Amino acid sequence: MMKAGVVVFPGSNCDHDCYYVLKEIVGFDTSFIWHKDKKLKKYDLIVLPGGFSFGDYLRCGAIASKSPIMDSIIDFAENGGLVIGICNGFQILTESGLLPGALIRNRNLKFICKYVNITVEYINSPFTSYYTTGEVLKIPIAHAEGNYYIDEKGLEELKDNNQILFRYCSESGVVDDESNPNGSVYNIAGIVNKKGNVLGMMPHPERAAEQVLGSVDGIHIFTSVKNFLQKGVI
Repeated sequence: MMKAGVVVFPGSNCDHDCYYVLKEIVGFDTSFIWHKDKKLKKYDLIVLPGGFSFGDYLRCGAIASKSPIMDSIIDFAENGGLVIGICNGFQILTESGLLPGALIRNRNLKFICKYVNITVEYINSPFTSYYTTGEVLKIPIAHAEGNYYIDEKGLEELKDNNQILFRYCSESGVVDDESNPNGSVYNIAGIVNKKGNVLGMMPHPERAAEQVLGSVDGIHIFTSVKNFLQKGVI
């Protein structure tokens, strides 16, 4: 059985949500990983969940990026291991250098918690192969620092390398400023690294994995990963 690990930092609050979805819905052999652990066991997927690691002191994710486990996660990712960082996990990935850019305060300077729409930009990825290009997903956000920033050169690299997987859009799939909840550059909601094996996204797919929650649009991120691991191809 494929193994998934969910990292737990002081202040994580979506760790059990991710654990439940991975284990009970998708079928991974799932376990928690304490942030002070220094070595990873054998995993096929690592998830950095949302929450408020270390109380969001300094910058969100800054302290967590220095946790002992992160050296092993960086090695895991650099060797091709699949990593997903959700919300605070995305912030940790940028702070650790595994993903480019930064997450800064929402442009309205307020915490935002609501369902948003995102469009799937690129499907030839371990994380999006079960979607179609341009498909609109209804997935919730919950963040105060979800405003993705990268300079013009960095943005062009993301575009050229097909690293932008998700963008905020309207219900009908129109990508415009009105559908941008936090001010993110180019309406970016989720990106991958150049190798394509590390995903960071602000929306919470684990909160859109069962119909009782109001949407199942997030589940295929995890089923895409499972399919990729089983078949070794996208």
